[in-house]
Amino acid sequence: MPNPTIHDPAIEAPIVLPAGVIRLMAIRAARSVGQGALVAAFALYLHALGWHAAGIGATLSAALLIGAVLTMAVGPLSDRTGGRRRFLLLYEVLQVGAALLAIFSTHPAWLVLAAVVGGFGRGANGSAGPFGPIEQAWLALLLPAAQRGRVYSWNTALGFSGMALGALAAGAIGWFAPHAGAAPYRWLFGLSLLGSLVSLVLLFGAREPERAQHTAAIAGSRAEHAERSEQRAENQRLLKLVLVNSLNGLGIGMIGPLIAYWFLLKFAHGPGSIGPAIAASFALGALGSVLAGKLARQHGLIRSVVWMRLAGLLLLLAIPFSPWFMLAAGFYALRAGMNQGTAGVRQALVAGLTRDHRRGLASSLQNVSIQIPRAIGPLVAGLLLHAGMLTAPFVLAAIFQGAYLVLYAHFFRDFAGGGAD
Repeated sequence: MPNPTIHDPAIEAPIVLPAGVIRLMAIRAARSVGQGALVAAFALYLHALGWHAAGIGATLSAALLIGAVLTMAVGPLSDRTGGRRRFLLLYEVLQVGAALLAIFSTHPAWLVLAAVVGGFGRGANGSAGPFGPIEQAWLALLLPAAQRGRVYSWNTALGFSGMALGALAAGAIGWFAPHAGAAPYRWLFGLSLLGSLVSLVLLFGAREPERAQHTAAIAGSRAEHAERSEQRAENQRLLKLVLVNSLNGLGIGMIGPLIAYWFLLKFAHGPGSIGPAIAASFALGALGSVLAGKLARQHGLIRSVVWMRLAGLLLLLAIPFSPWFMLAAGFYALRAGMNQGTAGVRQALVAGLTRDHRRGLASSLQNVSIQIPRAIGPLVAGLLLHAGMLTAPFVLAAIFQGAYLVLYAHFFRDFAGGGAD
């Protein structure tokens, strides 16, 4: 597979973003604010309603699992049928319905339904949740391969910046209504509603690029053999991706969805301090995305991921042993900068694993191989937290993510000398 060198002029040249890319990035920014608010506050809201840890974890797990199933269906379907815009419009309509349901009802059954449909608390960094692979494939069609690393990193940074603003908005509950119970949390669903309405407007004006017609090689046995050989090579790369992502997803699920609740249990802090702590993690995630993009151009995709994720792994182990909230929150924010900052360059790698006509499949496998194992994490972590085992989720997460790091470096080492893609 082509692997540009560090000094490739196409990589170093300034990038002029197509209008379609700018529109997709604006949609991501609109969504991200509500997502960030609910990462910081959704578990706290359920706790304020009287839910216990196991119930909160099970709800988050169900939302992740249903999202993973949808991801596996919609990515390949969009490859075959096109119409990416229609799929994303459907996603935004579902988000509007979920937000309205959560605003107007506190009944557990309706809240579970809203959480499953809306993906509340999952933290998708402004992406379209289970429909995210469609968006990533659309973005890849608009960009030359050599630019994807940088643009994907910018896109990730933009999402984290919006999520940081949303998490700060969640913190406002603790500043202005610290003793008002669960009621103030409900207006945060309005941020999700507003983001989806803005996204709908932007999507209505979007124009999909023409689908590249993939023509199977049928003009002779040698051409057919080449086609089959290339597809086998792609399948092998995708299988490796699924394996390493499964380990990563198990580690992410142990910590990310319940970190705000863990801060509450460990240090007895509320949204006034937890919201800014989560916001700091998203802000550093944005900075980490920019850093990862620069490292990828200088040292290659794989080295940048391995170095940053190794630093994040060490910070992860430091969090549960921190005696003070500010120290634990600082470690968590730095860890987010290292871990989440690599998301854009990892997406750029996935975009290069297959040819254009299978890119929706590749993006779907990238997401679903993380999300299904990630769905297990909140359930297990919720049970551990309910039993008072506040350190165990971090230790388990470190084991899974350490194994991920070793295998990721081994499986994709052929990309290590590359620049942006």
